[in-house]
Amino acid sequence: MGTGERVCRFLEWSMAGSEVIEVEHKYSPSESDALPRLGSIQGVDRVGPPVNQQLDAVYFDTESLALAARRITLRRRSGGPDAGWHLKLPVTPGERREIGEPLGGDQDAVPELLRQLVLVYTRSRVLVPVAHIKTNRSSTALYAADGAVLAQFSDDHVEAQSLITPAEPSRWREWEIELADGPRQLLQDADTLLAAEGVSVSSLPSKLARALGPNYPCDPAAAPKPGRSGPASDVALSYMFQQVRALKLHDPGVRVDAPDAVHQLRVAARRLRSALATFRKLTDKTSTKVLRAELQWLAGAVGQARDTEVIRARLKDMINAEPPELLIGPVAQEIEEHLGTIQQQSRAAGLAALDSDRYFRLLDSLDAFLAAPPFTASASKEALRTVGRLVSAEQKRLKTAVRAVDSATGRGPQDVALHEVRKSAKRLRYAAEAASPIFGKQSTALARAAEDIQEILGDFQDSVVTRETLLTLAAQSAAGRGNGFSYGRLHALEQLRGDQARARFYDAWQKSRPKSLKWE
Repeated sequence: MGTGERVCRFLEWSMAGSEVIEVEHKYSPSESDALPRLGSIQGVDRVGPPVNQQLDAVYFDTESLALAARRITLRRRSGGPDAGWHLKLPVTPGERREIGEPLGGDQDAVPELLRQLVLVYTRSRVLVPVAHIKTNRSSTALYAADGAVLAQFSDDHVEAQSLITPAEPSRWREWEIELADGPRQLLQDADTLLAAEGVSVSSLPSKLARALGPNYPCDPAAAPKPGRSGPASDVALSYMFQQVRALKLHDPGVRVDAPDAVHQLRVAARRLRSALATFRKLTDKTSTKVLRAELQWLAGAVGQARDTEVIRARLKDMINAEPPELLIGPVAQEIEEHLGTIQQQSRAAGLAALDSDRYFRLLDSLDAFLAAPPFTASASKEALRTVGRLVSAEQKRLKTAVRAVDSATGRGPQDVALHEVRKSAKRLRYAAEAASPIFGKQSTALARAAEDIQEILGDFQDSVVTRETLLTLAAQSAAGRGNGFSYGRLHALEQLRGDQARARFYDAWQKSRPKSLKWE
């Protein structure tokens, strides 16, 4: 599927309403239990007549159940009003984001959009049928007094066959209440009603979990909760968990060209790389060095399109602000053609990177790091002092970078030195963010001050790159016997913006430089 087609498909399923948030509770009645008194649930005015449905679903996953391990389900179901392919992604307990696609002709061909949305979990592994579930369902609508459907109650008789290992089919009865226009309190009231009648909430999250039985993966490992007197490793690992989760969250968005997804994925990769640098004394150097290099590659591979987009927008704004008589020649067209081509090529390269074995192995390595962190003995030391010192080291690194700017001579070396200050400020910001669970407001204030410097110098760096682009375009225009006047003017305006950003940095550094954390 090409880039344009991916974008169209993303817009289609977003705008066509085939994405919904599913909120439901499941219950485990016995075969002999009578139906609950649904009309006694608060807010339910009347109960509709039962509608019988025959549902036939095949669930897909990798042989290692990579989706089930993340509590994701992917199925092809026939029968009922919502026949089709369904991808369900967990949001919170009892709440899932459901994305649908039409059935299509090939029963074993997972729709490309859904395959792309789970590729960050399946990676190079093939999706295969893992369970076959047939459901004889009696569905009943619960109505409010104004006629609105509050929820759907389903009485399911289920027959399931695991396709992972040979086993006899399993059979059970299940009740399900799924919200429509009703409040979440309705589910709590239903829990109370059914508990009083001796029917408990199901201990398993889905029919698939029961169908797979002992093959169903255990709950994924949770991030530790850092404490001031706890080990420093908890601070590092908690932050790593957050950023790996963010990277995986935004991966599908990059694939379908969702707004801001590239930026957010790259930020997650940079935060991970920065954390590995800040906490390097707590971990095995060899493994973290490899991870940092691969995260740098990833951020660069997907980020070029974003960088070009920023320059493109910057130049467009400048051109729109110029008096028409000062735009000599097809300047706007040449800029759009040049940067448009680069952006298209960069996006293609970024998507190729996300489809590569190198990226999948990086994801495997990140998962392995979280599952068995290669911490050293230093990681077991008290978090407050240990993390405080590591953040302090990042602050000293920033001060050293600022001093290097003062000693640099010439515009070019100073530009490079200021870029190093920006990178140091960014690393301090991320270190302070990681430390916030144990340093609270102190850490938040430090992160904010570092972010201010980062943003000022980010504007400065954008100016440097934009000027380089304008020089390239001016040279191309001159080679084609075009007029370089407008490019020279834009370059001068951009240089002024860069000088203003440089001045803002010095002012911020003098008036509101980041304040050190206090832990003693």
